[in-house]
Amino acid sequence: MEVFRISSEAYARTLSSSGSANRWNAKGQYVLYAGSSRSLSTLELVVHKGAVKPVVPYKVMVISIADDDYLTKQIHLKDLPANWRSLAAYAVLQTIGSEWYSARESLVLKVPSAVIPLEYNYMINTEHPEFPHKVRLVRTEDYFWDERLL
Repeated sequence: MEVFRISSEAYARTLSSSGSANRWNAKGQYVLYAGSSRSLSTLELVVHKGAVKPVVPYKVMVISIADDDYLTKQIHLKDLPANWRSLAAYAVLQTIGSEWYSARESLVLKVPSAVIPLEYNYMINTEHPEFPHKVRLVRTEDYFWDERLL
């Protein structure tokens, strides 16, 4: 499968993670977040950055993940607390993601997007033993900001 990550040009050349805490992982857990489409990845970036600086060049990273079913675990909406999209639920979601990460249960965790809940984001565990063999950066594409988004 192909997934998409939008990154500043400075960080778009390699598949690496900062280990920063986010909705589905705790600090020190090295995961890459990617979206199921370029458009979802754009919305996620706008939401998370709060403000986008179009003077910084961005790239779309096209990432290929092997299609083997055992590599992906999915979190279903029905299994999440009612308030899962709120900031108040971060601790619960970080626990879910942290347990998945620590257990190395799968290479990828497929999670609903808080921006568009019927679409999905993919967390890729860069420390999983399958990562070097099953994930690759296919290419980077130039990215431009439509001024109506800013």
